[in-house]
Amino acid sequence: MTSLKLHGRNVLLTGALGSLGRAQATHFLEAGAQLYLLDRPNHPDAETFVAELQKSAAGRAAYIGLDLEDVENAAQEIAELAIEIGGFDILVNNAALIVNKPFETFKVAEYEAQMRVNAGAPFALSQAVAPAMKANKRGVIINFCSVTLNGEWNGYVPYVASKGAMLGLTKSLARELGPFGVRVNAIAPGAVTSEAEARVFGDRAEDYETWVLTRQSLKTRIIPDDIARAVLFLVSDDANMISGHVLDVDGGW
Repeated sequence: MTSLKLHGRNVLLTGALGSLGRAQATHFLEAGAQLYLLDRPNHPDAETFVAELQKSAAGRAAYIGLDLEDVENAAQEIAELAIEIGGFDILVNNAALIVNKPFETFKVAEYEAQMRVNAGAPFALSQAVAPAMKANKRGVIINFCSVTLNGEWNGYVPYVASKGAMLGLTKSLARELGPFGVRVNAIAPGAVTSEAEARVFGDRAEDYETWVLTRQSLKTRIIPDDIARAVLFLVSDDANMISGHVLDVDGGW
């Protein structure tokens, strides 16, 4: 349970139906936010998850089915929605594609797809929500970097490249939007137990967990709630003088 209060604030959360997204959604709703859950169109779990959220939460949730590989269309839809609801107060660019395989086997199209979803969509969605944030003289954008920018992570070249782009986007947007009262920060998660991890490392999960824990200072696995609590802190008024910062939540990598 969060003690933070976000009553009346419109929040756009991308990748909302993955493990990290669901944890964040739960915390946002407990804090009273008006939450817009963006994930791929016709997601089979969307209706059920929204119904579950609404049972005990203080806020309200709605699902938006959009394909972030079609960046231009997604941004246009969000820009129109922002006008309709009076603007988004918070944007969390959580969605990401991740593929693990040898560098030489990636096709250019695979590289471009990860760059488009992981870095292009956050850029375009930030453009879509920025006009109302600037007019309202307040707003928060949270991007996602990654522990993979540091250390021995092989087989993730397109993903790591996209997260490097997010680092630059966070720093530059913080400077561009700061004069209008808009804060831009990033979370850099470590190795989080998630559906994505299970998909990538399903056949070597035990070896992977050993590898992770030997590199973390804290010998406990990171869970999605750990990331959600960090996000909620950065969007809260408690962090109102923090901008252009990347917060590592990696167990001391």
